[in-house]
Amino acid sequence: MLVASVCHIDLETLMTLPLREIADTGIRVTPIALGCWPIAGVTSLNVTEANSLATLQAAVDSGINFLDSAYCYGLHGESDLLIARALGHRRDELVIATKGGIHWENGIQVKDGRSETLLRQCDESLTRLNTDRIDLFYLHAPDPKTPLAESAAAMKQLLDAGKIRSVGLSNASREQLAEFHAVCPLAAYQPHYNMLQREIEASQLPWCVEHGVSVMIYWPLMKGLLAGKLPRDFHFDPKDGRRKYPMFQGDEWQKNQDFLDALRPIALEAETTVAQVVLNWTIQRAGITVALCGAKRPEQIQDNAAAMTWSLAPDQIARIDQAIAARGPVVSRAAV
Repeated sequence: MLVASVCHIDLETLMTLPLREIADTGIRVTPIALGCWPIAGVTSLNVTEANSLATLQAAVDSGINFLDSAYCYGLHGESDLLIARALGHRRDELVIATKGGIHWENGIQVKDGRSETLLRQCDESLTRLNTDRIDLFYLHAPDPKTPLAESAAAMKQLLDAGKIRSVGLSNASREQLAEFHAVCPLAAYQPHYNMLQREIEASQLPWCVEHGVSVMIYWPLMKGLLAGKLPRDFHFDPKDGRRKYPMFQGDEWQKNQDFLDALRPIALEAETTVAQVVLNWTIQRAGITVALCGAKRPEQIQDNAAAMTWSLAPDQIARIDQAIAARGPVVSRAAV
């Protein structure tokens, strides 16, 4: 077994883990966060309540202080409720982000960025989390039926009322970031980003760097693909949502397996896991503040958390960048 895999971090290391400020808010977070979508069990398979509670506990015990949830993580707010159950007694040690603007109707996610909806969902999330403040509250996605300025004004109202400490926007274009920021100051932006999906580098990321907005990326491991644990002949369960993504199909799947084979010698050299190599590269990228790592079992988040306790060497980063270039453009849009 590789020495850095699935490890428990000692207290001395925990005390020296690097923290990064969210914009200029004074809120400081670890560069690896726990993404709480999987523990809600909506699309992830084999999720149990016991494992979800243990995963939350393991994240904090591994040094992570930042949890990322959402109103729609769970058909009835399961993610927020689990956080309160598992870690309510440690609330002051945590930075909790959650999101509003998406809810479920008859098993389908519906966007609703109206002012009254965001105000109500914030109050509901405060109740679910059993807390008096949300550290970072995102508009989960712009609602095409609601003017973005209306959504931003509602978030500003929540900020001014002290119910939230900072404001974020997720899944938005550069133009939408600018429009929102003109009404309500943005502290954070949350897009997908990983070694193979780097579209934001040409647009949103430079805007965020210019305006001092922190970038909290999700899918750093591309739904487990870049963890390097799925063999070439892996057969997905028919209920597995990953089957709809081209990254997990046909030629794209084989190219991605070739790419992972190029990362394995670097992981062996660093005496760590492929997942940690990928995450460490990600949090060293200019402009990236935090990588959100989804997990549904304790050992997954323990391994991910260890990625922030060491650093890739410059020559290793250069070799990774060469492997990315050799992989070439990817087809990543999900099938409809």
